[in-house]
Amino acid sequence: MSLRWYTIVVDCQDVAAQARWWAETLDWRIVYEADDEVVIVPQHALDASRNIPLQEQGPGMVFVPVPEGRSVKNRLHIDLAPEPHDDRAVQVQGLLDRGARLADVGQRSDATWVVLQDPEGNEFCVLSPRD
Repeated sequence: MSLRWYTIVVDCQDVAAQARWWAETLDWRIVYEADDEVVIVPQHALDASRNIPLQEQGPGMVFVPVPEGRSVKNRLHIDLAPEPHDDRAVQVQGLLDRGARLADVGQRSDATWVVLQDPEGNEFCVLSPRD
């Protein structure tokens, strides 16, 4: 027996702002929005959902409110990768311009990734371009 990875839940203080930020970052779509929950999914999930069995559909992200801010390093984080033809530095600068911040979690100076925090402090990495 196995389980299906359904979604990633992100605790946050401003669910609408966080969901919009991540939707823009990933070029995903908001599919549900309420005061206590916002759901985003990739466009291809919307396009293909009629033809892909439920068990094979990828996960989305759900943003839910919590009263407290993040206070310690994430135990789980998301790795993002630019397309092969994209410049990572340009992508990182675009994220910084939209409210991300550089983060030092002890990575080496020659790391092939950049560690950032989203506007509410959740860490994620931008890797070198990948297929």
